[in-house]
Amino acid sequence: MPEKVALIEAGGTKFIVGVGDATRRIHARTRIDTTRPDETIPAAIDWLRAQGAAYAAVGIASFGPLDLDRASPKWGHITRTTKPHWNDADIAGPFARAFGCPVAIDTDVNGAALAEWKWGAGQGMNSALYLTVGTGVGGGAVVGGRLIHGLSHPEMGHVRMPRHPADAGFAGHCPFHGDCLEGLAAGPSIIARWGASLSELPDDHIGHSVIAWYLAQAAQTFQAILEPARIILGGGVMGTPGLLDRVRAEAANAAAGYFAGTPGDIIVAPALGENTGLLGALALAEGHGLPG
Repeated sequence: MPEKVALIEAGGTKFIVGVGDATRRIHARTRIDTTRPDETIPAAIDWLRAQGAAYAAVGIASFGPLDLDRASPKWGHITRTTKPHWNDADIAGPFARAFGCPVAIDTDVNGAALAEWKWGAGQGMNSALYLTVGTGVGGGAVVGGRLIHGLSHPEMGHVRMPRHPADAGFAGHCPFHGDCLEGLAAGPSIIARWGASLSELPDDHIGHSVIAWYLAQAAQTFQAILEPARIILGGGVMGTPGLLDRVRAEAANAAAGYFAGTPGDIIVAPALGENTGLLGALALAEGHGLPG
């Protein structure tokens, strides 16, 4: 029987906690509201203990920013976040102490990128970039089978953006950078401008064109830097009907035929559905104690 793996998709609103194995079967899962670290993390550990499994590894795909330097005394900690109470919170340590097995941790978007490359929309490609557009904007990229890291993990949501002509009066919603990609295209920025989510706006509302334009500019930026074989767009905002097609059309205009491939082939939806987060945690764990 395949060894069990503890899986944590740690989000700013909720933790999805599960038990899986190397066959990608999810045996059980639960949702725990993200409140305070001293409440949410022990609740996740208690639930995992109640499943009665001995875990070969723990995989954590977490919101960030994270300290991912294993030589750092703060490895596995949240660093500077807008989420109340979570600055400097230790995510990895409590699970390592509770279960005495290897722990792999990375950002939720890096986990999703790795899972989609291994098993989903990027399968069979030499490279894939995953961008989530929801409460925030984040991205991760796999090139040659490896996640890209530098001093830390990528913060693709904080690239600076040109301004759409119809959006010049909006200051941006990012508390750190104002009108970066996250500050212009994430869910809260949409509500801040127009008082509703993108999917709630009428089909002919200018918001659809503005957000598609920003995401297309981002896609062009990432093509210029990495030329990924797939740009996978996920997250709640991308659930808006017609948005993916709008982004593809705007990206084709922005690229002007310069880059390899065509936006219709490169820019795609995720393939792993509701399991993307937990499978992201599993993909991270495979490199740290779990046979692949």
